[in-house]
Amino acid sequence: MRQYWSFYWPLALTGIGLVLSMQFQNATLARYPGAVRELAVLALAYGVYGFFNAGLQFISQLTNVYARSPFALVRTRNFVWVCGVLMTMPLFIIATTPAGEALVRWIFGIDTTLAAQVAFYLVLKCPLIILNSHRHMATGLLIQTHLTGWVTISNFIYLGVVIAGLMIGFNVGLAPPIVIVGSEIIGVVTLLVTLNIIRSKYYKLPEPPEHDQVTYQELTKFFIPVSTTGIMFALSRPILYAFVARAPNSLAIIAALRITFDFTMLFQQAANQFRHFFISFGFDDLRKKKHFMAIICFGITILMLTFVLTPLADWVWGNLMGIPSELMALAIEALLVMCLMPIAIIYRNYFHSRLMAIRRTGGMAYGSMARVVSIFALAALLQTMGLLSHSSSAGILVFSFVVEAVLSQWFYLRIKAEGQPSGV
Repeated sequence: MRQYWSFYWPLALTGIGLVLSMQFQNATLARYPGAVRELAVLALAYGVYGFFNAGLQFISQLTNVYARSPFALVRTRNFVWVCGVLMTMPLFIIATTPAGEALVRWIFGIDTTLAAQVAFYLVLKCPLIILNSHRHMATGLLIQTHLTGWVTISNFIYLGVVIAGLMIGFNVGLAPPIVIVGSEIIGVVTLLVTLNIIRSKYYKLPEPPEHDQVTYQELTKFFIPVSTTGIMFALSRPILYAFVARAPNSLAIIAALRITFDFTMLFQQAANQFRHFFISFGFDDLRKKKHFMAIICFGITILMLTFVLTPLADWVWGNLMGIPSELMALAIEALLVMCLMPIAIIYRNYFHSRLMAIRRTGGMAYGSMARVVSIFALAALLQTMGLLSHSSSAGILVFSFVVEAVLSQWFYLRIKAEGQPSGV
């Protein structure tokens, strides 16, 4: 158990360090005139950008699984380059063409001015796709060698650079998109350099080497389903925003949901580290590992409830971040619903780990697709009934994770029962 803790807690802090940057972005925008509009524009822009960026989220797991020999390391790096470029191209087209702007207007039901603001964010964010793909690979290599403490240190360096960039940009009077995206780009470049310095000094390939004949076809067969899983997750917010954008007081609700969802990502990132946990430690001694999962799940839930049910939410969101009171009230109500999230996420990630370990990631893709379909169907139903609000939107998101978890479990149990080989 001590070994599990020493591996897990740095990864949990890593997720917190990365997601905290979003909290500081929100706090910075809250201090600009027209804060509600600025937060809503960022939420919409991040919804589009996240669709492409999330497709690369599982590169660290891909690297952890496959980059285990000199040959496989080179092949994985080449594969990551191609993935980054392919994900950047459609985002650039959406950001720079009239057809792309028209698509954004149609999806979210917004006017031309708002769509142009979203497009400007997207242009600035294009370099982040390629930068993040290599960040995920470097992170995966360090996790593979159990150097999770260095990953945590690197990500808090990133957080410090982003905070400094936000403060300097705001104080010199730069426009919100320049401040938000500029600080993020500088932070990711710093993080990438730091990770590669650490890797050059401490990383060693596994002995004996594995996957020394890995093919691009094998990498693609693993990556496409997990990439689909990430993309489907990124679709969750835009779908909700697309329905909410057509409701009264839509900008305030979208801005409040941005605050809530970004905050819950602090805890979701901690829960997501169980994917790395099982890849690294395997599935023997399951009773002890499941007990460890239950402890983490309980702790995350208690932390979320403590935040939302005590004056802590008012102090952090109101006093520290300067979130307008009308947005804060909506965000707190939505967050109370999101306290149901940790158990669904951890349950899902256990079966994601099972599927990745046997390299049968198709079940993850189908589960994520079912989650998106459930979000769309429920959002459409509640909009028709006039019941789509900030709280019901949060409830839809939680329920969709349950749908995904159940389907992922079903696929794993089906594969196990059929006795099909790994990678098929």
